[in-house]
Amino acid sequence: MAWKSRTRSLQVFDTELSADTVEWCPISQWHNILACGTYQLQKGPDAGAEDAATRIGRLYLFKFRQQGPMCPPLSELQRIDTPAILDLKWCHVPVSERPLLGMATASGELQLHRLIDSQEGRCALKIVSCLGLGPDKLALSLDWSTGRGNSSDVRVVSSDSAGCVNVLSLGENSLTAVSQWKAHDFEAWISAFSYWDTQLVYSGGDDCKLKGWDLRMGPSSPTFTSKRHSMGVCSVHSSPHRERILATGSYDEQVLLWDERNMRQPLSESALGGGVWRLKWHPTHEHLLLAACMHNDFHILHCQQALEGSGGACSVLASYILHNSLAYGADWSQVSLEEPPPCSPLETTEPRQSHTESHTGGHLRIQYESPTASFDTSLEDDAGRYIPESLSPPSASSVAGPPPCPNPAEDSPAVSCLMASCSFYDHMLHVWRWDWTPQEVACTGTAQGEGERRAVGEGDGGQAGAPAKDAKCTTHRE
Repeated sequence: MAWKSRTRSLQVFDTELSADTVEWCPISQWHNILACGTYQLQKGPDAGAEDAATRIGRLYLFKFRQQGPMCPPLSELQRIDTPAILDLKWCHVPVSERPLLGMATASGELQLHRLIDSQEGRCALKIVSCLGLGPDKLALSLDWSTGRGNSSDVRVVSSDSAGCVNVLSLGENSLTAVSQWKAHDFEAWISAFSYWDTQLVYSGGDDCKLKGWDLRMGPSSPTFTSKRHSMGVCSVHSSPHRERILATGSYDEQVLLWDERNMRQPLSESALGGGVWRLKWHPTHEHLLLAACMHNDFHILHCQQALEGSGGACSVLASYILHNSLAYGADWSQVSLEEPPPCSPLETTEPRQSHTESHTGGHLRIQYESPTASFDTSLEDDAGRYIPESLSPPSASSVAGPPPCPNPAEDSPAVSCLMASCSFYDHMLHVWRWDWTPQEVACTGTAQGEGERRAVGEGDGGQAGAPAKDAKCTTHRE
């Protein structure tokens, strides 16, 4: 039995400021809550003076609700003007029985926001703690020690623009600094816990180095230093499902999978193109990995063979190419999609020539260009009324060919996932779904299937297509 993989846009939201991080709440009662952070550089009258520039941001809170075919599923609950936001992470466990959102800002602060019930009966975020990492620093990333649901000794690790790694402990709704050390020569883009041993911390920097640290031994020297990535290391994520498995991404456009017991040689190396800014393991499916690839869109990887020691690259199951700018933020939701996927639309046969956006009310009609073709997707009709996904125009984001990886067992259940992603310069948040379902067709690479895979940015051999822009990835922060 062959399997069909397809993505489908559900809603698009203009964040007004450049969007770079998006996170679904991981706590069961609030799985439908989504946070999105933005980053914008505002230059003063003297554009050449660096001190005249101000980094501003905005924190958005949304609720996803399947209300029926004629209603947009995402509704905005709150927006808060903040310093520019570089990373968001929900604590994986409730704190004082409520979700807690951590935020890394360009003012060098880590902020904690508690999800509360507002007077209007809706969810809202309320800041409960703010701790600075030091003067003249940008907080670049954060991670919680709670990735496997451990609620004892909750800690946060954060990296900053001075190349430092910071470990903090969570008291009663407040953070306390535990240790800080110089880890990298340039920006420390990413820091993360090993979810299986939270005394182990990983960091990646613009010095092209991936390092490990054992908090029991102190930060005087790393437990390892890897130079396997040839450019800045900007993503690290520990698997919550398989002990000692680590995924890393870099501006060098590679995704590496590691066994923590052997950091000299990766288990797998996958070339995705575009620079890998964020990686996210699926919260329940151990072999699925989501990648935000800056200049080359968003990809869902199937890592089973790589994790079982084949040594080959991970297969690309699906790609989402409806963004038209740098792909930065992406996350899986644990919301159960009750409705079956809509009928497969016909492929767009006539490309569009323009490259514009138009607004009518709160929803968008957008025309896109991809590395392979131009097409448009419309979420409203000419009168500005919302078009549900079952009635929306044909989309080139659909995939009707067999997946470029071995099929699951015949008794494996279909997979339907709710996703969110955001892109930078076009300041767009997208909510979309991915369906991976069995179909009664021959599992052979037909010409039609190959063409459909290319339509969503997948190339031969199950690898992601070439970057949308002919340029190496460089740091976007100003």
